[in-house]
Amino acid sequence: MSSTVVKTADLPESFLEVHPHNLYLYCKAYAANLRANSAHTKNRSAVSGGGKKPFSQKGGGRARQGSIRAPQFRGGGVVFGPTNAKNYKQKVNKKQKRLALMHAIAEKVANERVFLVDSISIESGKTKDAYALFKSFGVRDALFVKELIDDNTYRAFRNLQDAYLIEPNELNGYLAAAYHAIVIEKSVWENLIKES
Repeated sequence: MSSTVVKTADLPESFLEVHPHNLYLYCKAYAANLRANSAHTKNRSAVSGGGKKPFSQKGGGRARQGSIRAPQFRGGGVVFGPTNAKNYKQKVNKKQKRLALMHAIAEKVANERVFLVDSISIESGKTKDAYALFKSFGVRDALFVKELIDDNTYRAFRNLQDAYLIEPNELNGYLAAAYHAIVIEKSVWENLIKES
């Protein structure tokens, strides 16, 4: 399969004028939105036990205590611990998403790591054929962008550790920046350039 390396001269001026901070903000938001937010501790009202007053209020010479499940006791509740009520979501507007993708692509193009191919298709559905295609580009790992993923091509790529196959609507700044190279179909590339 023949491939063409995209040069910086082939990119529209708009791709080269994007500030890198847009990509930073998008990647930061992307990672924050992936957080599971599952850290949770119990406060003194949620810990079981401690219904009875530990000892008399007066006469023992000790500080008064109302419950053995207060934070100062072993097995007591946690003060100001994490709860999964916290929201880590960060919003990124459409324009900034677009700018982040443009900058990520411009970075890859500057390093000659964007390859245009006529078609990404593995009709046999075999992983070894998909691996052979991936190795032909001589890169560490690659993001493959295909117009419409068919079953055989999906099956061939799904078990590859260093290659990830997506459709154009899944392409974003984070994925474009994360992979060492991008292999993209010419039709998808033309639409991407046209929309910018």
